[in-house]
Amino acid sequence: MLKCLETRNFPLSELKLLASKRSAGKTMRFRGKDGPVAELTAESFAGVDIALFSAGGSVSREFAPAVKAAGAVMVDNSSAFRMDADVPLVVPEINPGEAKKHKGIIANPNCSTIIAAVPLWPLHRKHRIVRLIASTYQAASGAGWAAMEELKQATRAALDGKPFQQEIIPHPYAFNLFSHNSKVDLATLYNEEETKLMKETRKIFGDTELRISATCVRVPVLRAHSEALTIEFERPVSPEEVTAILSDAPGVKIVDDPARNYFPMPLDASEQDDVLVGRIRTDVSDPSGRTIAMFVAGDQLLKGAALNAVQIAELLV
Repeated sequence: MLKCLETRNFPLSELKLLASKRSAGKTMRFRGKDGPVAELTAESFAGVDIALFSAGGSVSREFAPAVKAAGAVMVDNSSAFRMDADVPLVVPEINPGEAKKHKGIIANPNCSTIIAAVPLWPLHRKHRIVRLIASTYQAASGAGWAAMEELKQATRAALDGKPFQQEIIPHPYAFNLFSHNSKVDLATLYNEEETKLMKETRKIFGDTELRISATCVRVPVLRAHSEALTIEFERPVSPEEVTAILSDAPGVKIVDDPARNYFPMPLDASEQDDVLVGRIRTDVSDPSGRTIAMFVAGDQLLKGAALNAVQIAELLV
């Protein structure tokens, strides 16, 4: 997040770095200077205009009243307020006007939601989407730095033929993939990640009738999520038209070279602001010509999280 603020030259007069008591006293570098980290308290927001939160839902819920009481605006990366009817859920390329409707809190969507929504929105605006089937391939970065380190250690152990005890991720991670490690709703049999993608996309698009089914999978990739999207439109759409629409879409980069079999990959998407889109083709199982299949990849740490939050902050200044 600090890197995004710095590289985008965000206009600020003062930066407060806040964390738990355990991290208080450390320093973090910003614009060539080391800034001290202070303990987060209810009094921390005096004089603050925008508070960027990325410390989990319980912390966001605890300190939201203090942020609002200080007259600041919380831009929250957690899931705590995303589906609250009074809280805008914002992707700046899609619904920037919603940010102005805030009542002290703006929610940053889930990473897999953002990466799908950025390329889907310009298509939905031109040719309304009626149904979406999304299959995600989610990197360790979505579970945090510790999960990324655990994947490295598990892979080394597997290559050396040594046993390894997982602590962060609940299943063997090296050379394996598994259903996303979020809680499964026993009534619907969808996990939390899948439910987030479905509900959040409808809210961002302002379309409660949009039919969505998602399957979210954790894969042994360090950084950047990928998604296979099958999109049914109201009327027939050609791959050429989809490509033309997305070629001019903000936050999207076309990577679609069938001759070289070169399409979006998480390695290429890592440290990139744009969502990469390719494998754009007609779904041959739909004879009506209304369904398009495509593959996308986006950096979960940037557009899927920190960058989107900073872009929301930019809408406020």
